[in-house]
Order: sequence, then structure tokens, then C-alpha cells
Amino acid sequence: MDTLKPKDLKAILHSKRANIFYLEHCRVMQKDGRVLYLTEAKYENHYYNIPIANTTCILLGTGTSITQAAMRMLASAGVLVGFCGGGATPLFSGAEIEWLNPQNEYRPTEYVQGWLSFWFDEQKRLVVAKEFQKQRIEFIKQIWSKDKQLHEFGFYADEVDISQAYTSFQNKISKINTVNELLLAEAMMTKQLYKAAATRCQLSFERNHEAGDLANNFLNHGNYLAYGLGATTLWVLGIPHGFAVMHGKTRRGALVFDVADLIKDAIVLPWAFICAKEEFTEQEFRQKILQKFTQYQALDFMFEQVKNASQHFQVRTA
Repeated sequence: MDTLKPKDLKAILHSKRANIFYLEHCRVMQKDGRVLYLTEAKYENHYYNIPIANTTCILLGTGTSITQAAMRMLASAGVLVGFCGGGATPLFSGAEIEWLNPQNEYRPTEYVQGWLSFWFDEQKRLVVAKEFQKQRIEFIKQIWSKDKQLHEFGFYADEVDISQAYTSFQNKISKINTVNELLLAEAMMTKQLYKAAATRCQLSFERNHEAGDLANNFLNHGNYLAYGLGATTLWVLGIPHGFAVMHGKTRRGALVFDVADLIKDAIVLPWAFICAKEEFTEQEFRQKILQKFTQYQALDFMFEQVKNASQHFQVRTA
């Protein structure tokens, strides 16, 4: 069997890759030039191929191990690897985003240089944070306006309670003077969207990461999948995860949260409630979220927004 060369593994741009894998109770290894995972059954073992050239990140859950040779191949393909708890949450350690990033120092420098050109100015960071929130709202409006599956469950962008939630936030953005004010206003919008979603799905709901009900579990699970896309976007563009514009700047992975927020409300939020109502399994929910990420080109959208932000002040002052 022919082995793959590193140059072949980068044929699919990260922004176009479709796969995120969550694995548990298996061993990840390299065999015949491929990355496989091995599951042990009572009478025989099963090998499954991981298409690493079309994969953004891999989450290794309970009972997993990975070989050095497999890590080398994953790194050559630019695949991020994260260790996590059961059901893909939380990433270890739980309070931060922890990824094993491929060691590649030959990525573009223009984006990190553009990012750092404004990052040390608090007011400029606020401008970028506001722009992220505006784009977040636009993404909600775009998807909730045209997704017929969401419409079947009553999620329409122009419904009074939904439009009021994001319009109220949108109107406040230009008047906000600090990141803390922006965080509070953003949290209020998300809380209103939770209420709208719970009403449509006839669920009693209060956001609690430790609650253990399906809606909360699916929100946690979907958010961590979004963090995987955010971490991949930042790694490819060469921007360290610590240079956040909105979330706590003392948290090493805070910029991952900023970038993931661009898509979480639009995709993860409604489907967490819908799948909870329909009593999906974790695997069924994960497949639905990954399908929607691909359908609405979530990774492309993240790349576009981060690249635009890194060049924002350079363009304005050129």
C-alpha cells in the first residue's frame, strides 16, 4: 500500500475540511501509512480509518490511547488533538482549552502581526469584539431565516421574541464602552434565546453546566465541538489562543471562546434544545451538529471573520 506524503495531506484547506472525530475506548495508531483506530471486541478487533486530510481535530475521550507514530502523521496533516472527558466534554484541563497543536512554524505571519498591531490597545480590542458580536448576530439571522428544519420547530429569525433578543443587543453595541458591558449585553441576548428555544421545545430549562439534563449536556457538547473549530482556525492563521478580545485575557484559551461564539448561538443553541426534545443520543446529536457545521460552512465563516479582524486597522489606516 502506498504511503501518503505530507504535501498530500494538506490538499484540502482547513477551512473546507468536514470532519471532527470524537473517539472513546479505542487505540489510535499508524498502520500502512494511515491513521487508524482499533476497537477491541470479544472475539475480534476492528480497525477503522481516519481520513486525516479532511479532518480538523480529534477529541480523545474515555479509555483512549494514541501512539507516537499516529501523532506524527496527524501533525503532518495539521490535525489538532485534544483529550477530553466522556461525551466530548470537558476538554482537559476543564477550565481552559487544551490542544496538542502540530509543530509548524512556517504558517503565515501576516495574521498574527495584524492581530498584535491592535491587541495592546484596549479601545481597538473593543472595536474588534463589537464587530465579532455584529457578525454573530448576522450569522443567526442568516441561518434561522433559511433553515427549513429549524422552521419545523418554530425557529424563525423574524419571530417577535427571537428578533427582539438580537435586535436589542444589536442596538446596544454602538453605545457600549467596555468589554464587561459587552459581555453582559451578550449574555442577556443568549439568555433570551435560551428562553425562546425552551418555549418552542416545551422544556423547563435553566443554564447550568453541571445540571445533567439533555439540553444542558447537548449545549456543553456542541460548544466543545465549536471550540475545536475555533482552535483550528487560530492555529492555521498562527494567532496564539491567549490574545482574546472579549473573554478573560488571563485565560490561555480565551480567544478560542471568542471565535467559537461566532457560531454557537446560530447552530449549537437551537439544535441542543431540539435534540433534547426528540431525546437524541449523544452520538446522534454530535452527527447533527457536525452536519450543520458543514452545511453552513461554519469553519469558513470563522476564518473569514478572524482574517478580517486581523487586517481591520491595517486596511483603515492604509
